[in-house]
Amino acid sequence: MRACRPLFVAIVMAAAGPLLAATIDVPSGQPITFQDVIWEAEGDENTYRFRYIAPEIARDGGSVDFEQAEGDLRYLCEHSALPALTKQERPVDRIVITLSDRPVDFGKADPDATQFVDSYTPQGNNCIWEGF
Repeated sequence: MRACRPLFVAIVMAAAGPLLAATIDVPSGQPITFQDVIWEAEGDENTYRFRYIAPEIARDGGSVDFEQAEGDLRYLCEHSALPALTKQERPVDRIVITLSDRPVDFGKADPDATQFVDSYTPQGNNCIWEGF
């Protein structure tokens, strides 16, 4: 059974600290801001979904394509998500990073939104791409 833990989300968001209000510097140079994090537990597996807003990936008028944003996804895993989880000493099996050109409610379809998603397995201070 999969369960989302909203109380813990608040704890992880607090650990993210400065990310909540600041623009995050990423390799592509596009402006990215933290949206939220969702913790899902299924059996013994803990998955954390860190979601970010990246307006420059928009299909209409954006200046960053997937090839450019791909490095940002891994960077956000290794320099934003993983450090926040490590600080909280939480067990983590998978980190999913989502870039969206606009806020989208989790689990809701928005055909006008552009989203890039990658999944990683943490190993030490690194995020290893899983590929879907």
